[in-house]
Amino acid sequence: MPAFAYKARDGGSRLVEGVLEGATSGAVVDVLRGQGLTPVEIKEAPAKTREKAASFNVTLFKQRVSHIDLLLFSRQMHTLLKAGVPIMRALSGLQDAAINPEMKRVIGEIRESLEAGRELSQAMARHPRVFSPFYLSMVRVGEATGLLEEIFLRLFEHLEFERYMREQVKSALRYPMFVVLAMAVAIVVVNIWVIPAFAKVFAGFGAELPLMTRVLLGFSNFMVNYWPALIGIVAVAVGAFRAWVGTTRGRYDWDRIALRIPIAGKILHKAALSRFARSFSLGIRSGVPVMQALSNSAQTVDNAYVSRCIEGMRENVERGESLLRATISSGIFTPVVLQMVAVGEESGAVDDMMEEIGDMYRQEVEYELKTLSQQIEPILIVLLGIMVLILALGIFLPMWDLGKVAIKR
Repeated sequence: MPAFAYKARDGGSRLVEGVLEGATSGAVVDVLRGQGLTPVEIKEAPAKTREKAASFNVTLFKQRVSHIDLLLFSRQMHTLLKAGVPIMRALSGLQDAAINPEMKRVIGEIRESLEAGRELSQAMARHPRVFSPFYLSMVRVGEATGLLEEIFLRLFEHLEFERYMREQVKSALRYPMFVVLAMAVAIVVVNIWVIPAFAKVFAGFGAELPLMTRVLLGFSNFMVNYWPALIGIVAVAVGAFRAWVGTTRGRYDWDRIALRIPIAGKILHKAALSRFARSFSLGIRSGVPVMQALSNSAQTVDNAYVSRCIEGMRENVERGESLLRATISSGIFTPVVLQMVAVGEESGAVDDMMEEIGDMYRQEVEYELKTLSQQIEPILIVLLGIMVLILALGIFLPMWDLGKVAIKR
């Protein structure tokens, strides 16, 4: 579609310049008049200018729009729209205030799309890496109901909850990961420097070594002599796992297996259901149809297996089943949740009940995360004890045997 450079005057007789896409110059005139502007000059934008602008926006390393950028954007949009600031002026102010160059570029393109006559949801849909389908669906609801400022507030609360969950998980896993990394470093140091020193001592015994000692010496020799192969095996294994998880079937299978991992599995399960319940409640409360709310919520759980179960719920509801029966058939909710869904469906307050379910799961996840280190600590102690026992048996058994022989002599 061709682009036209225009000059127009607003209600205060101020000159406004810009570029709009349109089939003809007449279409651009209609768009400008629809925005309350009086066209002064309209001419087709030179091709070189468009190509230069396009090439300027293409960079080798683009800074991504972070979760915090989207969080701040949602909060600021709510504040500005609630204060009665027109959306174009609000976007202009946010574009000038944006620190992230990529976010500044995205907001600028949204403004250009609005100037070209598109709706806000359509303009955002041109940036799928920034705005998720759930985010776009909520914006569409805000446009249809005229409650766009309230929708941005709810999106801010939803994004804030997501950020809180991620930070809690990172904080809870920091200590266990440090311990595991320290154990891995200790194993490498022992096998490369410590065991080879003992191997020279054992070689002078001239006697058959215990099985555990032979195993340790063999593994140490392999690490010393074939460490490039070991690194290659690890790299291939990691690459194969990432490739497998990158497939649709692989991601589904891995997410299903992850839910069965001891300790971590129940946390992932409850976190996914908390995201679903809160997003589903948000959609229903905002006026989104049940089927669309289920589809949107399925995209927020960050687990392919749970997402597939929620999509199955939507299909069952489409076939005429009640929400309670669809929830039961999914097989991912506890009896307490099923009872709350039944009460919500009977009373017509499904959104309130789902919000309570989301809060309940969130509290359980918070408790699990606070006690995660205490739950993992015994496992780490057992693993550390096993490692020390193996090293002690492998290294000191031959010395004990040598001591016994010396005493007999």
